[in-house]
Amino acid sequence: MLLNQIHPNIVECGTDEAGRGCLCGPVTAAAVILPPDFKSDLLNDSKKLSRKRRYQLRGLIEEHAIAYHVSHVMMETIDKINILNASILAMHQAIDGLQTRPEHIAVDGNRFKPYADIDATTVIKGDGKYLHIAAASILAKTYRDDYMEKISKEFPEYGWNQNQGYPTKKHREAIREFGTTPYHRMTFKLLPEELKSTL
Repeated sequence: MLLNQIHPNIVECGTDEAGRGCLCGPVTAAAVILPPDFKSDLLNDSKKLSRKRRYQLRGLIEEHAIAYHVSHVMMETIDKINILNASILAMHQAIDGLQTRPEHIAVDGNRFKPYADIDATTVIKGDGKYLHIAAASILAKTYRDDYMEKISKEFPEYGWNQNQGYPTKKHREAIREFGTTPYHRMTFKLLPEELKSTL
């Protein structure tokens, strides 16, 4: 079972992002503050859960969380400041949106930038260790999936409702055949031949 939070007895939020490795669409982050007595045997890293279970848990998280917020950082900003900075910006924006101010921030991964005057701890694979980070990973993933499903109706040939913008074979074949869309990240290597040419 995952631990509740890093520092007991203070207001601590967990934060995580989804979509860093995608070729298109936003990078999405969530920040979540859970009650100190929150327990769930089902909550885990969103990548280890089925789609159905993620959406079930989203309802549970939103019902019980003290505060939560989700933020998208769009393609134009990703291309301008790079994906790492955009991911951290999305996490900062998610924390900005919390209605309760945290006293500590628990961050999934190993990179973060100072946020206001609040101490932060980075945790590698934190979404498999702490409930509030796992909760943030589920919200980030499901809200980003919702966004990709919506824009997939505009450009159905890319299969974003299935691949969520990740570099699958079908997605890359569609880029080769139909070109790019306004949702693609133009600073990313969109086709395998671009990868080979940089070796």
